[in-house]
Amino acid sequence: KMAAGEAAGRYRSTMSKSKDPSGLLISVIRTLSTSDDVEDRETEKGRLEEAYEKCDRDLDELIVQHYTELTTAIRTYQSITERITNSRNKIKQVKENLLSCKMLLHCKRDELRKLWIEGIEHKHVLNLLDEIENIKQVPQKLEQCMASKHYLNATDMLVSAVDSLEGPLLQVEGLSDLRLELHSKKMNMHLVLIDELHRHLYIKSTNRVGQRNKEKGRISSLVKDASSVPLMDVTNLSTPRKFLETSQFSTPGSSSMRETSLLEIKEDMELDPEENSAVFMGILIKGLAKLKKIPETVKAIQDRLEQELKQIVKRSTTQVADNGYQRGENLSQENQPR
Repeated sequence: KMAAGEAAGRYRSTMSKSKDPSGLLISVIRTLSTSDDVEDRETEKGRLEEAYEKCDRDLDELIVQHYTELTTAIRTYQSITERITNSRNKIKQVKENLLSCKMLLHCKRDELRKLWIEGIEHKHVLNLLDEIENIKQVPQKLEQCMASKHYLNATDMLVSAVDSLEGPLLQVEGLSDLRLELHSKKMNMHLVLIDELHRHLYIKSTNRVGQRNKEKGRISSLVKDASSVPLMDVTNLSTPRKFLETSQFSTPGSSSMRETSLLEIKEDMELDPEENSAVFMGILIKGLAKLKKIPETVKAIQDRLEQELKQIVKRSTTQVADNGYQRGENLSQENQPR
């Protein structure tokens, strides 16, 4: 009995000190295993049952006292649990939707890229079609420009058309005839420009002097002073050399004004291109430069120089003779044999 009492004391002290249920269970097992008397065991068992019953009664009382709070707490807990579960399901659904959107966006991006590339291709095709349409009109426009002697515009148009036909439009089989035609015209274009250049260099300039001479002859024939024989005045005649020299020294300090003045020459489609011979010859030289035929031009000028000068002498001699004959006729009519 003393041993059982000591065990019961240890059990109570253990219950009072320890709040761990496992420790309490181990203490009870130890107490029952060390007890030798069946009566002590029954007594211990009775105490345990009484203690459990007391706990149940206390629990029931507490439940009765706090029933409302407990019910509210349980409902709140259930609501929170349901919300958490719904939130998890919604988050899972959102993740699935995001993955689906990502896949769709990838597909849309590829589709948009494809449409963008197709748009660029169609734009390029439209530009090529517009260029083809413009090039088809080149022969007619070229003929008009050549007829009106707007050679610089014709040269630009021809060079640009040939570059397109032999470049981006090289694979267009339907333009082969036009390509050959324009290429042939480009190869022969410089011959026309060289002829025009020679005409202004040697013929048109001397014709102006002859016309001035005739005008002075008419004036002198009205004046009865036979000593005032008209002479050829070429000091004020505009020649390419004078044109380039005056433009060269128009702005002091410029070492490349000769080239600059040639680059600044522009063709006015509304005016007569031959009105100013110097500008017209500048336009011809600029056109020959665009055709890359300057060496051929220099060679042609050198080859034809002697022949053209002889023609100038021949024409001048004829003009002087005709003028002298006409003056003699006028003087003879006025009974002035001298």
